[in-house]
Amino acid sequence: MKKILLSSVVCASMMFAANSDYKYEITPMIGGVYTEGNLDLDRDYMDAGLALGFNLSDSVFDQIELGFLRSTEDVDYQDGSGRDTGITRVFTNVIKEYPMTSNLSAYALVGAGVEFFDDENANNENGLFGNYGAGLKYKIAEQFSLKFDVRHAIEVDHGDNNLLYNLGFAIPFGEIAKPAPVVAKPAPAPVVQPTTVVAPVDSDADGVIDEKDKCPNTIKGAEVDMDGCMTLVNLNINFDTDSAVIKPTYDSKLEAFANMMKTNTKLKATIEAHTDSVGSDAYNQKLSERRAASTIKALKALDVDTSRLKSVGYGETKPVASNMTKEGRAQNRRVTAVVNK
Repeated sequence: MKKILLSSVVCASMMFAANSDYKYEITPMIGGVYTEGNLDLDRDYMDAGLALGFNLSDSVFDQIELGFLRSTEDVDYQDGSGRDTGITRVFTNVIKEYPMTSNLSAYALVGAGVEFFDDENANNENGLFGNYGAGLKYKIAEQFSLKFDVRHAIEVDHGDNNLLYNLGFAIPFGEIAKPAPVVAKPAPAPVVQPTTVVAPVDSDADGVIDEKDKCPNTIKGAEVDMDGCMTLVNLNINFDTDSAVIKPTYDSKLEAFANMMKTNTKLKATIEAHTDSVGSDAYNQKLSERRAASTIKALKALDVDTSRLKSVGYGETKPVASNMTKEGRAQNRRVTAVVNK
Protein backbone atom coordinates (compact mmCIF):
# COMPACT_ATOMS: atom_id res chain seq x y z
CA MET A 1 0.00 0.00 0.00
CA LYS A 2 2.86 2.40 0.85
CA LYS A 3 4.42 1.93 -2.61
CA ILE A 4 1.06 2.48 -4.31
CA LEU A 5 0.44 5.75 -2.45
CA LEU A 6 3.90 7.14 -3.19
CA SER A 7 3.60 6.16 -6.86
CA SER A 8 0.25 7.96 -7.06
CA VAL A 9 1.83 11.13 -5.64
CA VAL A 10 4.66 11.10 -8.21
CA CYS A 11 2.37 10.35 -11.17
CA ALA A 12 -0.11 13.08 -10.20
CA SER A 13 2.74 15.61 -10.08
CA MET A 14 3.69 14.81 -13.69
CA MET A 15 0.23 14.53 -15.25
CA PHE A 16 -1.05 18.09 -15.13
CA ALA A 17 0.24 21.12 -17.05
CA ALA A 18 0.32 24.33 -15.01
CA ASN A 19 -0.99 27.79 -15.89
CA SER A 20 -1.15 31.09 -14.01
CA ASP A 21 -4.86 31.38 -14.96
CA TYR A 22 -6.39 28.15 -13.70
CA LYS A 23 -9.61 26.65 -12.36
CA TYR A 24 -8.19 23.77 -10.33
CA GLU A 25 -5.23 22.79 -8.16
CA ILE A 26 -3.98 19.27 -7.41
CA THR A 27 -1.79 18.72 -4.36
CA PRO A 28 0.04 15.45 -3.61
CA MET A 29 0.69 15.38 0.15
CA ILE A 30 2.88 13.51 2.60
CA GLY A 31 2.99 13.96 6.35
CA GLY A 32 2.12 12.40 9.67
CA VAL A 33 -0.50 11.99 12.40
CA TYR A 34 0.00 12.57 16.12
CA THR A 35 -2.77 10.73 18.02
CA GLU A 36 -4.41 11.41 21.36
CA GLY A 37 -2.81 9.32 24.13
CA ASN A 38 -5.88 7.30 25.14
CA LEU A 39 -6.71 5.81 21.71
CA ASP A 40 -4.59 2.67 22.19
CA LEU A 41 -2.83 3.43 18.88
CA ASP A 42 0.72 4.36 17.89
CA ARG A 43 1.21 7.99 18.94
CA ASP A 44 2.86 9.01 15.66
CA TYR A 45 2.65 7.49 12.19
CA MET A 46 3.17 8.54 8.54
CA ASP A 47 0.45 9.10 5.96
CA ALA A 48 0.15 10.38 2.37
CA GLY A 49 -2.60 11.34 0.00
CA LEU A 50 -3.97 13.68 -2.63
CA ALA A 51 -6.19 16.79 -2.61
CA LEU A 52 -8.07 18.45 -5.49
CA GLY A 53 -8.89 22.14 -5.12
CA PHE A 54 -11.67 23.95 -6.99
CA ASN A 55 -10.82 27.67 -7.18
CA LEU A 56 -13.69 30.12 -6.55
CA SER A 57 -14.01 33.63 -7.98
CA ASP A 58 -17.26 35.07 -6.55
CA SER A 59 -17.22 33.71 -3.00
CA VAL A 60 -16.08 34.53 0.53
CA PHE A 61 -13.78 31.50 0.25
CA ASP A 62 -11.02 31.05 -2.29
CA GLN A 63 -11.14 27.27 -2.76
CA ILE A 64 -13.05 24.06 -2.05
CA GLU A 65 -10.77 21.10 -1.26
CA LEU A 66 -11.60 17.41 -1.74
CA GLY A 67 -9.05 14.78 -0.77
CA PHE A 68 -7.90 11.75 1.13
CA LEU A 69 -5.04 10.70 3.42
CA ARG A 70 -3.95 7.10 4.03
CA SER A 71 -1.49 5.69 6.56
CA THR A 72 1.65 4.49 4.77
CA GLU A 73 2.47 1.85 7.41
CA ASP A 74 0.65 -0.51 9.76
CA VAL A 75 -0.57 1.36 12.85
CA ASP A 76 -0.21 -0.89 15.93
CA TYR A 77 -2.81 -1.19 18.68
CA GLN A 78 -1.28 -0.68 22.13
CA ASP A 79 -3.89 -2.72 24.08
CA GLY A 80 -1.86 -5.94 24.09
CA SER A 81 -3.95 -7.60 21.38
CA GLY A 82 -1.08 -7.64 18.89
CA ARG A 83 -3.41 -6.26 16.22
CA ASP A 84 -2.73 -3.44 13.78
CA THR A 85 -4.74 -1.45 11.26
CA GLY A 86 -4.58 0.91 8.30
CA ILE A 87 -6.42 4.25 8.50
CA THR A 88 -7.96 6.22 5.62
CA ARG A 89 -9.48 9.69 5.94
CA VAL A 90 -11.61 11.25 3.18
CA PHE A 91 -12.40 14.96 3.64
CA THR A 92 -13.76 18.16 2.16
CA ASN A 93 -12.82 21.67 3.31
CA VAL A 94 -13.33 25.31 2.39
CA ILE A 95 -10.13 27.38 2.24
CA LYS A 96 -9.53 31.13 2.69
CA GLU A 97 -6.19 32.56 1.54
CA TYR A 98 -4.44 35.63 3.01
CA PRO A 99 -1.63 37.10 0.82
CA MET A 100 1.48 38.17 2.74
CA THR A 101 3.99 38.90 -0.07
CA SER A 102 4.02 38.39 -3.83
CA ASN A 103 5.07 34.75 -3.32
CA LEU A 104 3.92 33.87 0.21
CA SER A 105 0.40 33.56 1.62
CA ALA A 106 -1.24 32.06 4.68
CA TYR A 107 -4.47 30.10 4.56
CA ALA A 108 -7.12 28.76 6.92
CA LEU A 109 -9.38 25.76 6.36
CA VAL A 110 -12.42 24.13 7.96
CA GLY A 111 -14.49 21.14 6.97
CA ALA A 112 -15.44 17.54 7.71
CA GLY A 113 -14.79 14.00 6.57
CA VAL A 114 -15.04 10.26 7.23
CA GLU A 115 -12.31 8.00 8.65
CA PHE A 116 -12.08 4.25 7.99
CA PHE A 117 -10.15 1.61 10.00
CA ASP A 118 -9.11 -1.58 8.24
CA ASP A 119 -9.41 -3.30 11.64
CA GLU A 120 -11.79 -1.66 14.12
CA ASN A 121 -10.62 -2.21 17.70
CA ALA A 122 -10.44 -0.51 21.10
CA ASN A 123 -13.33 1.87 20.28
CA ASN A 124 -11.59 3.00 17.09
CA GLU A 125 -14.47 2.78 14.64
CA ASN A 126 -15.41 4.06 11.19
CA GLY A 127 -17.16 7.41 11.50
CA LEU A 128 -17.40 11.14 10.89
CA PHE A 129 -14.93 13.78 12.01
CA GLY A 130 -14.67 17.56 11.84
CA ASN A 131 -11.42 19.40 11.24
CA TYR A 132 -9.89 22.85 11.08
CA GLY A 133 -6.39 24.09 10.43
CA ALA A 134 -3.96 26.65 9.04
CA GLY A 135 -0.97 26.66 6.73
CA LEU A 136 1.46 28.52 4.51
CA LYS A 137 1.73 28.46 0.71
CA TYR A 138 4.95 29.54 -1.04
CA LYS A 139 4.94 30.12 -4.80
CA ILE A 140 8.20 28.65 -6.10
CA ALA A 141 7.35 29.21 -9.78
CA GLU A 142 4.31 30.14 -11.88
CA GLN A 143 3.51 26.42 -12.19
CA PHE A 144 4.40 25.17 -8.72
CA SER A 145 3.80 26.01 -5.03
CA LEU A 146 4.94 24.44 -1.78
CA LYS A 147 2.31 24.06 0.97
CA PHE A 148 2.57 23.13 4.65
CA ASP A 149 -0.37 22.92 7.06
CA VAL A 150 -1.47 21.53 10.42
CA ARG A 151 -5.01 20.18 10.91
CA HIS A 152 -6.87 19.24 14.12
CA ALA A 153 -9.35 16.39 13.48
CA ILE A 154 -12.05 15.64 16.10
CA GLU A 155 -14.03 12.38 15.81
CA VAL A 156 -17.80 12.92 16.21
CA ASP A 157 -18.87 9.92 18.36
CA HIS A 158 -16.12 9.81 21.00
CA GLY A 159 -14.37 13.17 20.57
CA ASP A 160 -11.07 11.45 19.66
CA ASN A 161 -8.34 13.95 18.72
CA ASN A 162 -5.72 13.62 15.99
CA LEU A 163 -3.21 16.24 14.85
CA LEU A 164 -2.32 15.96 11.14
CA TYR A 165 0.68 17.74 9.63
CA ASN A 166 1.14 17.75 5.85
CA LEU A 167 3.65 18.88 3.24
CA GLY A 168 2.13 19.36 -0.23
CA PHE A 169 3.19 20.26 -3.78
CA ALA A 170 0.42 22.32 -5.41
CA ILE A 171 0.11 22.18 -9.21
CA PRO A 172 -2.53 24.36 -10.99
CA PHE A 173 -4.32 23.20 -14.13
CA GLY A 174 -7.42 23.99 -16.20
CA GLU A 175 -6.68 27.16 -18.16
CA ILE A 176 -9.32 29.89 -18.03
CA ALA A 177 -10.29 31.11 -21.51
CA LYS A 178 -9.33 34.73 -22.08
CA PRO A 179 -11.60 37.16 -23.98
CA ALA A 180 -10.59 38.06 -27.51
CA PRO A 181 -8.68 41.36 -27.67
CA VAL A 182 -10.53 44.43 -28.89
CA VAL A 183 -9.07 45.57 -32.20
CA ALA A 184 -9.71 49.19 -33.15
CA LYS A 185 -10.64 49.90 -36.74
CA PRO A 186 -8.00 51.96 -38.54
CA ALA A 187 -8.86 55.54 -39.38
CA PRO A 188 -9.84 56.05 -43.04
CA ALA A 189 -7.29 57.43 -45.48
CA PRO A 190 -7.29 61.22 -45.77
CA VAL A 191 -9.77 62.54 -48.33
CA VAL A 192 -7.98 64.21 -51.20
CA GLN A 193 -9.55 67.59 -51.98
CA PRO A 194 -8.88 69.95 -54.87
CA THR A 195 -6.37 72.62 -53.99
CA THR A 196 -9.02 75.29 -54.53
CA VAL A 197 -11.31 73.77 -51.87
CA VAL A 198 -10.91 74.57 -48.17
CA ALA A 199 -9.63 71.55 -46.18
CA PRO A 200 -12.31 69.76 -44.13
CA VAL A 201 -12.45 70.52 -40.42
CA ASP A 202 -11.74 67.92 -37.71
CA SER A 203 -12.72 69.84 -34.56
CA ASP A 204 -11.94 67.09 -32.04
CA ALA A 205 -8.74 65.95 -33.84
CA ASP A 206 -9.79 62.31 -33.88
CA GLY A 207 -8.94 61.70 -37.56
CA VAL A 208 -12.59 61.87 -38.76
CA ILE A 209 -13.83 65.14 -40.31
CA ASP A 210 -16.79 66.91 -38.72
CA GLU A 211 -19.00 66.16 -41.72
CA LYS A 212 -18.71 62.38 -41.09
CA ASP A 213 -18.10 62.45 -37.34
CA LYS A 214 -21.12 60.90 -35.58
CA CYS A 215 -19.51 61.31 -32.15
CA PRO A 216 -18.20 64.85 -31.70
CA ASN A 217 -16.05 66.03 -28.82
CA THR A 218 -13.94 62.86 -28.68
CA ILE A 219 -11.54 62.68 -25.73
CA LYS A 220 -8.00 63.49 -26.87
CA GLY A 221 -5.88 60.38 -27.46
CA ALA A 222 -8.82 57.95 -27.67
CA GLU A 223 -8.98 55.34 -30.44
CA VAL A 224 -12.00 55.79 -32.77
CA ASP A 225 -13.77 53.92 -35.56
CA MET A 226 -14.58 55.26 -39.04
CA ASP A 227 -17.59 57.15 -37.65
CA GLY A 228 -15.42 59.04 -35.18
CA CYS A 229 -16.85 57.12 -32.19
CA MET A 230 -14.42 56.00 -29.53
CA THR A 231 -13.51 52.32 -29.22
CA LEU A 232 -10.83 52.47 -26.52
CA VAL A 233 -10.11 55.15 -23.93
CA ASN A 234 -7.28 55.04 -21.43
CA LEU A 235 -8.78 56.70 -18.35
CA ASN A 236 -5.23 57.11 -16.97
CA ILE A 237 -6.32 56.02 -13.49
CA ASN A 238 -3.40 54.44 -11.66
CA PHE A 239 -4.14 52.90 -8.26
CA ASP A 240 -1.92 52.50 -5.24
CA THR A 241 -0.81 48.96 -4.40
CA ASP A 242 -3.67 46.85 -2.94
CA SER A 243 -6.16 49.75 -3.36
CA ALA A 244 -9.37 50.35 -5.31
CA VAL A 245 -9.67 54.01 -4.23
CA ILE A 246 -9.60 56.60 -7.04
CA LYS A 247 -7.48 59.59 -6.03
CA PRO A 248 -8.81 63.15 -6.67
CA THR A 249 -6.03 63.81 -9.23
CA TYR A 250 -7.99 61.74 -11.74
CA ASP A 251 -11.29 63.67 -11.40
CA SER A 252 -10.75 65.73 -14.57
CA LYS A 253 -10.22 62.63 -16.74
CA LEU A 254 -13.35 60.98 -15.33
CA GLU A 255 -15.37 64.20 -15.88
CA ALA A 256 -14.26 64.39 -19.52
CA PHE A 257 -15.28 60.77 -20.11
CA ALA A 258 -18.61 61.28 -18.29
CA ASN A 259 -19.41 64.38 -20.41
CA MET A 260 -18.66 62.43 -23.60
CA MET A 261 -21.00 59.59 -22.52
CA LYS A 262 -23.79 62.05 -21.67
CA THR A 263 -23.33 63.87 -25.00
CA ASN A 264 -23.39 60.63 -27.04
CA THR A 265 -26.28 58.76 -25.41
CA LYS A 266 -26.15 55.82 -27.86
CA LEU A 267 -22.71 54.76 -26.66
CA LYS A 268 -22.06 52.04 -24.09
CA ALA A 269 -18.79 51.26 -22.32
CA THR A 270 -17.05 48.35 -20.63
CA ILE A 271 -14.78 49.46 -17.77
CA GLU A 272 -11.74 47.13 -17.67
CA ALA A 273 -9.49 47.13 -14.59
CA HIS A 274 -6.08 45.54 -14.05
CA THR A 275 -3.51 44.90 -11.28
CA ASP A 276 0.21 44.29 -10.99
CA SER A 277 1.55 40.83 -10.03
CA VAL A 278 1.93 41.45 -6.28
CA GLY A 279 -0.31 38.96 -4.43
CA SER A 280 -1.97 35.72 -5.50
CA ASP A 281 -3.84 35.29 -8.80
CA ALA A 282 -7.18 34.87 -7.02
CA TYR A 283 -6.66 37.95 -4.83
CA ASN A 284 -5.61 40.12 -7.81
CA GLN A 285 -8.67 39.00 -9.78
CA LYS A 286 -10.97 40.22 -6.98
CA LEU A 287 -8.95 43.44 -6.56
CA SER A 288 -9.31 44.27 -10.28
CA GLU A 289 -13.08 43.72 -10.05
CA ARG A 290 -13.25 46.16 -7.13
CA ARG A 291 -11.29 48.74 -9.15
CA ALA A 292 -13.70 48.44 -12.07
CA ALA A 293 -16.69 48.76 -9.71
CA SER A 294 -15.10 51.81 -8.06
CA THR A 295 -14.74 53.51 -11.47
CA ILE A 296 -18.38 52.84 -12.38
CA LYS A 297 -19.44 54.24 -8.99
CA ALA A 298 -17.48 57.45 -9.74
CA LEU A 299 -19.13 57.76 -13.19
CA LYS A 300 -22.55 57.24 -11.63
CA ALA A 301 -21.82 60.17 -9.31
CA LEU A 302 -21.20 62.24 -12.47
CA ASP A 303 -24.74 61.35 -13.72
CA VAL A 304 -23.75 58.68 -16.25
CA ASP A 305 -26.53 56.11 -16.72
CA THR A 306 -25.03 52.91 -15.24
CA SER A 307 -27.27 50.74 -17.46
CA ARG A 308 -24.87 51.75 -20.26
CA LEU A 309 -21.83 50.59 -18.27
CA LYS A 310 -20.48 47.23 -17.26
CA SER A 311 -17.29 46.25 -15.44
CA VAL A 312 -14.67 43.55 -16.03
CA GLY A 313 -11.62 42.70 -13.93
CA TYR A 314 -8.61 40.99 -15.56
CA GLY A 315 -6.40 40.70 -12.48
CA GLU A 316 -2.71 40.51 -13.40
CA THR A 317 -3.27 38.73 -16.76
CA LYS A 318 -2.75 41.73 -19.10
CA PRO A 319 0.32 43.72 -18.05
CA VAL A 320 1.43 46.66 -20.23
CA ALA A 321 4.81 47.01 -18.50
CA SER A 322 7.27 44.90 -16.54
CA ASN A 323 6.21 43.86 -13.04
CA MET A 324 9.90 43.73 -12.06
CA THR A 325 10.09 47.52 -11.49
CA LYS A 326 8.11 49.94 -9.32
CA GLU A 327 7.28 52.11 -12.34
CA GLY A 328 6.10 49.11 -14.40
CA ARG A 329 3.85 47.85 -11.62
CA ALA A 330 2.30 51.33 -11.31
CA GLN A 331 1.47 51.31 -15.05
CA ASN A 332 -0.18 47.90 -14.69
CA ARG A 333 -2.53 49.13 -11.92
CA ARG A 334 -4.79 50.86 -14.46
CA VAL A 335 -8.33 51.27 -15.83
CA THR A 336 -9.40 51.53 -19.50
CA ALA A 337 -12.81 51.88 -21.15
CA VAL A 338 -13.90 49.92 -24.24
CA VAL A 339 -16.66 51.91 -25.99
CA ASN A 340 -19.26 50.55 -28.43
CA LYS A 341 -22.48 51.70 -30.01
